Amino acid sequence: MIVPNFWNPRSRGERVEAPQTGRAVRFLTDDEFPPLHFAGPDGTPTGFSVELARAVCERLSITCTVQARRFDTLLDALDQRQGDVVAAAIPLTPALRAKFLATRPYFRWPARFAARADKGLPLPSVGALAERSVGVIAGSAHAAYLKAFFPKTVLKDFTDIAAAEGALKRGETDYLFADGLNLAVWVGGQEAESCCALIGGDYLENRYFGEGVGLVTRQEDAALSRALDDALQRVWDDGRYTELYLRFFPVSPF
Repeated sequence: MIVPNFWNPRSRGERVEAPQTGRAVRFLTDDEFPPLHFAGPDGTPTGFSVELARAVCERLSITCTVQARRFDTLLDALDQRQGDVVAAAIPLTPALRAKFLATRPYFRWPARFAARADKGLPLPSVGALAERSVGVIAGSAHAAYLKAFFPKTVLKDFTDIAAAEGALKRGETDYLFADGLNLAVWVGGQEAESCCALIGGDYLENRYFGEGVGLVTRQEDAALSRALDDALQRVWDDGRYTELYLRFFPVSPF
C-alpha cells in the first residue's frame, strides 16, 4: 500500500518543545467524518486525525484532551478560545490562513480514477481516455480538471457521488473521477461488492484540489504551531504515521 509522505527530509532541525502553559492542550474535532474523525464504539472521538493528534501530544510530552463539536462550529470555537487546536478535515485555504495558523498538511485530497475491476480498461491518460466516458460530479473541481487536461474525454455529469458510483458499478460509465478518499472508502466497502478498483495514480494539483488539512491554531499561538509541526515530522520519522495510516485506510486514497 502507498503511504503518502508530506514531509521534506531536508527540513529537519533542532527539536521544538511545546510551550508550557500549566494546563492541557485542548483539541477540537468532529465525530461524523470517518475515517479522519468519528465516534468510536464507546463514543470517544477517534479516527486518523484524532489519533495523529494524540501521537503528536505523546511526542511533545504534553497532556491533551479531545472534544467533539459540530464541524461547522470548530473554527468559531477555536477563535473564542474554547479549544487550542482543531484536528479535523477543514481545508487549508487563504481565507483560513488569514485568520489562523496551520501546520504543514498531514493529509491531502487526491483525485483518483476508479473503474470496473472486470473490464481490463487501460490506465488513465489523455490518449487512453479519448472518447471514453468518465463520471464526474457536475460543477466539481474534478469535472473542471478533466475539461482542462482531458479535453477529448466524454464527461457524464451526476448530482452526487452515490449516483456516480452506482452508474460505474452498473457499467454505465467507463471510469469515475472524484475525491480519492470517497472512492477508496467505497471500493473497499460492502456497497461496491468488489465491482471496482482505483486505477492509475493520484492527482494533487493545489489549484483544483486544495492544499489539504493541517492542525489549526490561533495566530497568537505561534510557538504551539511550530511545536505541532515539528512533532508531526517526528511522528512520520518514527513510523507512527504509517501505522495509523494503515489502520484507518484499508484502501489507500493514494
